[in-house]
Order: sequence, then C-alpha cells, then structure tokens
Amino acid sequence: MKELVSRVQQLIAASKGTWGIVLEDLNSGERWEHNEQELFYAASVIKIPIMSSVYSAVDKGDLTLNDLVVLDKKDYVGGSGVLQHFTPGSSLPLQDIIMLMIIQSDNTATNLLIDLVGVENIQNSMKEADMFYSTFYNKLMLSKPNPEGTNCIAALDIAMLLNKMASGSLVSRTASEQMIDVMKKQQVRDCLPEKLPSPYTDFDHGMTPWELANKTGWIPGTRHDVGIFYVGNRKLMATVLSKDEDDLVSKRILSQIGEEIYKYLQ
Repeated sequence: MKELVSRVQQLIAASKGTWGIVLEDLNSGERWEHNEQELFYAASVIKIPIMSSVYSAVDKGDLTLNDLVVLDKKDYVGGSGVLQHFTPGSSLPLQDIIMLMIIQSDNTATNLLIDLVGVENIQNSMKEADMFYSTFYNKLMLSKPNPEGTNCIAALDIAMLLNKMASGSLVSRTASEQMIDVMKKQQVRDCLPEKLPSPYTDFDHGMTPWELANKTGWIPGTRHDVGIFYVGNRKLMATVLSKDEDDLVSKRILSQIGEEIYKYLQ
C-alpha cells in the first residue's frame, strides 16, 4: 500500500486546500490516515449517517421499508434531487425515499427522513457508531440554520461508519448489506470513480471488474467522496474530504485518487 499512499500524498501536496483522508485495505488491514480528525462541512456526506439512523429505526421495528411517505409541498426544498418536482400528495415507500437521498442526493428526501426519525435519534445513532468528532444539527437547504451548530464530519468518523458497514456490524448484517446495495447504485459518479472504466465495459483486456458503494458531498469550496471499492475479490475503504480548494481542482484530484486506488486493487 506504500506506493498508493505515496501517489495520494503527491496529488494532495499540489493542492492549496486542506484534505482529510483515511484509506484502508480491508483485505490486508493496512491503513493510512491524513488529517483524520480535521472537521469539514459535511455537505451531502451527512446523508450516510442519516441513512444508518433510518435503518436503525427499521431494525427496532419503529418503521418498515414499505411504509408510505406522503409528499407535502411545505417539505419541498431546492438543490439536488427530483422529489421537489413531484406532485404534492404523492406517496412513496420509505425504501424509495432512502434510495433517492443516496443515489441522487435528494435534499427533499433527506429532510423527510430527518423528520421521520428525528434529529436527536440521528445524533444518538452517530454516537453509537463511534462518530466522536462529527456533528449533526440541521435539515438541508434551510434559510436559517440551527444556531447550535453546523453539520460537520471528520474523515476518521466516516471511515468508522464505512468500516462497520463493510464488516456487517452497522445496525445489523442485513441492514449493512442493504445500505451497501443502495450506495452501489449511486448516480453521482464524477469524483472517485470518474476515471475508472465503465462497470458495463467488457473486461477481457486486463481490466478488473469493479463496484463502488459511495456518496459524494459538494458545496462551493468543499468537495468530498467516500465509499467502499470492490475490485475483483479485493475491498478498500476510502474517505476523501477536501476544503478551501478550487472546485475543479478538488474534483480532478479526487478522480485521480480513485484511479490510483483502482490500479492498486488490480
């Protein structure tokens, strides 16, 4: 893993921004951390612990994935996602709301789920997952954020969450597998996986089939991508957070890091 770490160090050394990174080869146990406790504005990466909290409520019997969620015009918010364009009064199963939150980063879906499980339960779920540095206070796209604080994450915490998910110990083995399956359907693929061959490519020419269960996060000056790489029979957990960098530069570096991870896992 030394060569991979060296390449990643070279890539971020050329950046004027701050990076928080945890990489862990889940086959060998080798791990590298950089600014792992540094706090970053969470952006849409906060949707992973929100998803975990929803699955925890399902595991406890408070909700089921088939529960219908009714869309109310007052709950619609802007930004990413399609639910804001749906007809008010429509209803969708809880499972579909989770799917839209993750694979399209739907902000309206996210706020609906926050209302369903409650801010305090999400905070408690984060503590139970050993996310000691990260914070959650706010629904998304609000004009008046919570004065108590902002949604922040540390690479160490997100790495802990992903590691538990990969090992089947986040909520339960079934819930972990379901969350990974949702994240593998991610449609926002312009950061870590951007330079990777299409998953639908014919791999007869030496390229190894791959999957990535990931979630991005972005606001101007802040760009993240985190997830679990599956390349052949190998797995690697990657948490890559950035701030105070030009958006095009951070996007390019993230895609180069993803390319280096794929090469390493081949």
